[in-house]
Amino acid sequence: MAQYDMITVLGPTASGKTRLAVALADRLDGEILSADSRQVYRGMDIGTGKDLGDYILDGRAIPYHLIDIADAGTKYNVYEFQGDFKKAYTDIVARKKFPVMCGGTGLYLESVLKGYRLIPVPENPELRRKLEGKSLKELTRILEGYKTLHNTTDIDTAKRAIRAIEIEECYRNTPVEADEFPHIDSLVIGVDIDRELRRQRISRRLEQRLDEGMVDEVRHLLDSGIPPEDLIYYGLEYKYVTLYLTGQLPYKYMQQELEVAIHQFAKRQMTWFRGMERRGTHIEWVPFEMDMAEKTDYIVELMKKKADD
Repeated sequence: MAQYDMITVLGPTASGKTRLAVALADRLDGEILSADSRQVYRGMDIGTGKDLGDYILDGRAIPYHLIDIADAGTKYNVYEFQGDFKKAYTDIVARKKFPVMCGGTGLYLESVLKGYRLIPVPENPELRRKLEGKSLKELTRILEGYKTLHNTTDIDTAKRAIRAIEIEECYRNTPVEADEFPHIDSLVIGVDIDRELRRQRISRRLEQRLDEGMVDEVRHLLDSGIPPEDLIYYGLEYKYVTLYLTGQLPYKYMQQELEVAIHQFAKRQMTWFRGMERRGTHIEWVPFEMDMAEKTDYIVELMKKKADD
């Protein structure tokens, strides 16, 4: 009898995907595997939207993994994510719990669902010297020579663009003899939220995070010794709040530009998810407006249908 190995819940920012994943994990005696490229960092809580209270359901704590596993200021990557995911996934399955992957980082999600065979990419000092001093526009053109730019966060800053070029250069010149990644048969659920409603939720959530102390969070990270350019590297909230705290943006413009950037980011997330569908990943889209109990019932029925095939 065929059964899914895992459920994946994906969606753009502010779509309520974490709450859905937690409800499913509770229903299926499962645990959450986070697929978010920034929630891995300790001390980056408000800006990354960890919302750890969402993992408490009716007084029960739903176990989660791959959150708070790296120091802020470091450069965690998809290769490290795959290794950490594999360890956590194996542990969950060994304890007879059901894995529920949840996140909005398309590359991380797809690296698991497609079983990408990746290699670690060390720094290339010679290449970095060659690229040093080039404008972001020039770096973007160089990167476009390697690949189609699905992920525009690669060109958010010159530092990110140089790292992206470094990775592509390594892949081009290194035989891929990566670790085997297990084949995982996952039911993939997407949260389908109306664009205008998504925009409203993003704007409201940004105001809430600013009220909750997001600026103080970034100030604390800077005071702890993390260089401003390293926080800017993380993009979105950490980029714009750092620019404000270092005197490069007034508060009003920081908030306005950050809000626009988050809306653009959500749009890019949806572009990536549609690309996943074109590349062969079937996503079952469930309406955001559907009641949570209805959503979980519907998804459990999809699982049963697979088991009955």
